[in-house]
Amino acid sequence: MRVKANPKILALLVPFLLSLNTLACAVPVQDAVPAHEAAPAMVAPAATSPADVHEATVPEGETTVAGEQAASGEHEEKAGDVIMHHVKDSNVLAFEPFGEIELPHLQLGSLDISITKHVVMIWIASVVLLLVGAAAGASIKKLSAKQAPSGLGNVIEALVDFIRNDVAKSNIGHGYEKHLPYLITVFFFILTCNLLGLIPYGATATGNINVTLTLATFTFLVTQAAAFKELGVGGYVKHLTAGTHWSLWIIMIPIEIIGQFTKPFALTIRLFANMTAGHIIILSLIFISFILKSYVVAAAVSVPFAIFIYLLELFVAFLQAFVFTMLSALFIGLATAHDDHDGHELEASGHH
Repeated sequence: MRVKANPKILALLVPFLLSLNTLACAVPVQDAVPAHEAAPAMVAPAATSPADVHEATVPEGETTVAGEQAASGEHEEKAGDVIMHHVKDSNVLAFEPFGEIELPHLQLGSLDISITKHVVMIWIASVVLLLVGAAAGASIKKLSAKQAPSGLGNVIEALVDFIRNDVAKSNIGHGYEKHLPYLITVFFFILTCNLLGLIPYGATATGNINVTLTLATFTFLVTQAAAFKELGVGGYVKHLTAGTHWSLWIIMIPIEIIGQFTKPFALTIRLFANMTAGHIIILSLIFISFILKSYVVAAAVSVPFAIFIYLLELFVAFLQAFVFTMLSALFIGLATAHDDHDGHELEASGHH
């Protein structure tokens, strides 16, 4: 019968169980009969391991912890294993100590499209965004031209104005309105996923590199489509050459093409690493007290520093949503910038 125990309890019981196991293995060796007093008819085995001696001393019908682990092929969970289990994606929604929910495994040919806990969190984030957007929109529609929104509508309006004026307009410039819906959607989606990962029994979908890679791919596609639409094929090729002489195109074009793909790569790694690192630090601080088995360490180090990192994670949740959105707007603005427009701006700034 497989027993599922709390990892924190295991962290305290493992040293005790291991000490008992070591003591049990050592006792038969100490009580063994010396070789010169043994009967001549008895022949000692060529080699005897402590595990064999321990198994020989166990009464029939009883099973030891080591025997159960050897039979089931399982090993004691370490702190690192428990931390990675909470950070990585899985097909189980764990609600310790209340139980867990097994998510369905779906296979489409050779493609695994199983529902995981990060997929569930993405669905929850989408539902939350729809409900919040509908509630904020309904509250603003009821207002007259002279009334200011309050409550949830005021918060959403402030964030939307911030993305429109300080992110989209300042980084894209002319024609930023076309890309504003995408930037607002990306900002609120990343922010919601980040915040859902900080609630109990939640998971951070943006801590999955597949999610961040998908978001970065969307930004890459939007950037390339905007560049082709704004500059045309000729202008796009000229943009790849960076305005250099044709003899340098053999060097500049590969460099510019590589640069086009390093931008989404940077978006992917930055968001994934920041959201994953925070959770690993919090769990590591908590496990320090269990590893050292000290209440003083728990009260003086683990709990205060874990709370501090948790509050810092709230700030990072907003910061990373802003950084991803700002860089996306910056990449779109760089891809759609006209050389003549930039020249006019530089000339005007020189006159002033």
